[in-house]
Amino acid sequence: MDHKTLVDLISIPLFTGVIGYITNWTGVLMLFRPIKFHGPRVPGMRILFPLLPRRVQILPLVRYDGRLGWQGIVPSRADKMASIAVDKGLLKLGDVSDFYRELEPERIAEHLASVAQDEITDVVEHIMQQENPQLWHDLPPVIKEAVFARVRGQLPGIVRDITREIGDNVEQLIDAKLMIIDYFVAHPELLNELFLIMGRKELRFMKNFGFYFGVPMGFALFGILQVFPQWWVLPIGGVVIGWVVNYLGITMIFEPVHPSKWCPWRQGLMLKRQAEVTEGYAQMVADKVITIRNIGNQLMTGPSSDRTRQLLEDSMRPAVDKAVGPARAAVRMAIGGREYDQIRSSVAAEATEFAPIAFNDAAFSRQQSGKIYKFISKQMGQMGPDDFVEMLRSAIKQDEWLLFVHGGVLGFFAGIVHLAIFGV
Repeated sequence: MDHKTLVDLISIPLFTGVIGYITNWTGVLMLFRPIKFHGPRVPGMRILFPLLPRRVQILPLVRYDGRLGWQGIVPSRADKMASIAVDKGLLKLGDVSDFYRELEPERIAEHLASVAQDEITDVVEHIMQQENPQLWHDLPPVIKEAVFARVRGQLPGIVRDITREIGDNVEQLIDAKLMIIDYFVAHPELLNELFLIMGRKELRFMKNFGFYFGVPMGFALFGILQVFPQWWVLPIGGVVIGWVVNYLGITMIFEPVHPSKWCPWRQGLMLKRQAEVTEGYAQMVADKVITIRNIGNQLMTGPSSDRTRQLLEDSMRPAVDKAVGPARAAVRMAIGGREYDQIRSSVAAEATEFAPIAFNDAAFSRQQSGKIYKFISKQMGQMGPDDFVEMLRSAIKQDEWLLFVHGGVLGFFAGIVHLAIFGV
């Protein structure tokens, strides 16, 4: 064996093993990093961008403002991936009414009532001073305290009615898909965290697999080079190995869906960990996504927030009548029907501000998240392997080709570098 052949026998497998590792390592990085787009502005690219094919425009390589660079595939597709994750995953587990029911509306009502009890006196005082200060000033303290007491006494029942009304109309008040998409778009790092929680072990395997597969493929490429001693064998072989390394790495994570005796690894690696993945997925969603705080924000600031506020006001308005009690007719006559109705509306509108305070209570939100965690864990535990793998893979499947191209490009340049160092 001459010196050149010996050098090729050692260097080619070493090159393909290292490049296989780098290919998969950088491929994993490309999925998640950087969270925001980084890259310089290129003269003329802003004008050229609208002329590019749509398939090129949506790549995380180029921006409408004329910059070239890179953004992680997952954060760059936050809206699309969140949408797919919802359709294929969360909404298969249950609709928004199921999740709301698991949060225990009765406990929410108790919490809302507790918050309202601390605030209602100040609200009534403020409204009465604002709407009819003379009447309020003239009322004896014992009458004022009676009004406060009657309102406070009604609160638990009123709040229970409110939470029941929300539950009955929650499908119209909350767009669960939009809520989750908006949340992940605003927090793309959490989408990264979700994928890393689900596939941390598999992603680590994928990086190491690049080396384990690249080395034997290097020996095969060396054999081909002995039969076809052409300069183009190494670059073309590098393209094939780089593409196959990424393809097999991803395939081994998710396929086969069902155990097969004909497959060396029997079943997709992530499917073997369904129980473990389920636990991490459920904990993440319960702690960060489907929370009391996020549901409350959607109720009070989402597209249907006006309906929520109207529901709250309609439920609170009778409280003023009940608080005034038998003197209601006399009070209406004393201050006028219009002024009385204005006071009712003002108290109701002001009282709706209790809801955001209660929904944004972090301690209460954490306490209730345990219910969502148990619900998701139970539902996912009943999923068959087909639905399970579809839920996990669908969010990245449409962009996998970028990783394959990346592997092929690195393999090509590895072949060129080997030629530059060692020659043909």
